[in-house]
Amino acid sequence: MIESRSFVFPGIRSRVVFGSGTLAQVASEMERLGRRNALVLTTPQQHAQGEALTARIGGAAKATVFPGATMHTPVDVTRRAVDAFNDSGADCVIALGGGSSIGLGKAIAVRTGADQIAIPTTYAGSEMTDILGETENGEKITRRDPAILPETVIYDVDLSMTLPKGMTISSGMNSIAHAAEALYASDRNPILSMMAAEAIKSFAAALPAIVANPADQQGRAAALYGAWLSGATLGGTSMALHHKLCHTLGGSFDTPHAETHAILLPHTVGFNAEAVGDLLQPISDALGGATPGKALHRFAVRFDAPTKLQDIGLSEADLDQAAAIAVKSPYFNPRPFDQAAIRALLQDAWMGREPPV
Repeated sequence: MIESRSFVFPGIRSRVVFGSGTLAQVASEMERLGRRNALVLTTPQQHAQGEALTARIGGAAKATVFPGATMHTPVDVTRRAVDAFNDSGADCVIALGGGSSIGLGKAIAVRTGADQIAIPTTYAGSEMTDILGETENGEKITRRDPAILPETVIYDVDLSMTLPKGMTISSGMNSIAHAAEALYASDRNPILSMMAAEAIKSFAAALPAIVANPADQQGRAAALYGAWLSGATLGGTSMALHHKLCHTLGGSFDTPHAETHAILLPHTVGFNAEAVGDLLQPISDALGGATPGKALHRFAVRFDAPTKLQDIGLSEADLDQAAAIAVKSPYFNPRPFDQAAIRALLQDAWMGREPPV
């Protein structure tokens, strides 16, 4: 039975190509968009994959690589990438990688109007959202705009087969966070809530299978499917406490993106479960019946996901500043909070305690 409330379903506006071996369709997707010259975006670590992709495109189309994407989409990197886009004569961008590459593609697109093809290799999910978070002067600013959403997303299960165990778990927890916040978003609706619950169930099945056998293609496909659903739910709803805190830590303290989400998730969900435990019940159902925050924390511990902010470079002295930044701008959250409440939550996350709820 759905909630008795009015809602708006925003629709899903990106074309999605999902399967194994779908990378082979990049050139045809460029043609479908009417594009002939791509700037391929990667991190330095994935430069070789980017070069291999340019060779695969071939034919009448052509592509060059900009391998400078980095975490949190710094504005100075974006400026260099826009210059490279203009100098290359590109008429579209292809982002190959995780949130760093996809974020850079969004940043270029919103400045130039370029079409985007996103090819995720992690479970970050940002490829399905119209959200862009950019870092400048030690602060991460987030905005939404229809021009930010990629036109096409290609999910190729084969590209995720070599994702290391640690990144698989952290990236999976990051993706679960999108679904969790969609469950209690102010603009939630029953379609996206159903997708969020399905995403969490997919990860609850996929991550144990992948940990047991990293070459389990069915498990990898289930995780990528969960990432698609999670990203779509985030793209259709508004963010609340969890994402705001993650952006605070990432933008102001340069903490790693996926690990920050993984560590904070049990605590932000546990905090909000005290007010909207009924909305978060799909988490308990998928992860073994404990209260939502506890269930997520135990799931993280079971698979050796990061659970302590102190382990990713945050000092205890940083927590006061982080709490102050986090409450500077008001935003919706299903449970009211103040700076003291955020400081206490961050302390628990810094120490890696199990949430009370």
